[in-house]
Amino acid sequence: MIEVTNLTKYYADRCAVKGLSFSVKKGQIVGLLGPNGAGKSTTMNMLTGCLAPTEGTISIEGYDILEQPLKARAQIGYLPEIPPLYVDMKVREYLDFVAQLRKIEPSKRKQEIEQAATQAGVSDVMSRLIRNLSKGYRQRVGLAGALIGHPPFLILDEPTVGLDPKQMIEMRQLIRSLGKQHTVLLSSHILSEVSAVCDHILIVSGGQLVAQGTPEELQAKMQGGNGMRITVMGSAQTALDTLNQHPQVGDVRIETEENGQAQLLVEMADDAELKATVSAQLALAGCPVIGMAANNMSLEDIFLQLTEQPQTAQTDELPDSQPEETSETQQEKQEEQDESDL
Repeated sequence: MIEVTNLTKYYADRCAVKGLSFSVKKGQIVGLLGPNGAGKSTTMNMLTGCLAPTEGTISIEGYDILEQPLKARAQIGYLPEIPPLYVDMKVREYLDFVAQLRKIEPSKRKQEIEQAATQAGVSDVMSRLIRNLSKGYRQRVGLAGALIGHPPFLILDEPTVGLDPKQMIEMRQLIRSLGKQHTVLLSSHILSEVSAVCDHILIVSGGQLVAQGTPEELQAKMQGGNGMRITVMGSAQTALDTLNQHPQVGDVRIETEENGQAQLLVEMADDAELKATVSAQLALAGCPVIGMAANNMSLEDIFLQLTEQPQTAQTDELPDSQPEETSETQQEKQEEQDESDL
């Protein structure tokens, strides 16, 4: 299990992560979801021991990342947003280098490399120079390096960034397959990626955790009750007045009214008997029902609602984490410059 308690990180007087607490249990694929600058990469860097927190603790399989860093890091396979690849190496040479860093015994090294390459889908490019590989294959090579040593936890920072649609789909399928053998924590600002891959979601905004749970739990929490979308013939105001008179109906609001039809959003239970009663009452009022369906919030609706809300009493303490973005931008520019020099 990964246990994070009151994790906080300041860059000088700027706070990138503020009081973050969550846990990742074995067997889960967890998505750390948030807009750009929310503190996702800073959090990932602290989880992997690449960056020391200002406050808070991180425990991985019972090992404190600061007090027992070697044992804690041995539990993790890490794929940064920009994989730290040596582009003049062949894929096999690079994976052998990673295996040596992981202190894999020489007698087991070849088997480890082949297994990781197979899992990541790079077996067919083992003899090629990394510099000649596409962006998608470079991501896979970085992932193969993270898999060497069979770490129980995989931490993937924006694993599909920069990939084309086909490569993104392939990477998502790969992550789902890896989730059968590893616990996976991935960060992303891409909603479709998180909803397609993850079974548990952490939403961060302004460096703070604003919500967590399964997609279904988040929908139920944000809905604030059971919502129904009712479409009727006739006057929207008449339908509104009729619905407001029913004791088992909560808030009602008119969504649209045009061409003799009205659509209303109604807070009420998805109960067959209640729906039948409401339909009969609307018909008697001259507003026959032509459609009634559950109105569940999409993950996109939830994301926008949570991340656009101001962080009360903490806005002044949490300016956007510009140092985090600047660091990543400089790293990307440096990699481009290195390749240009070579």
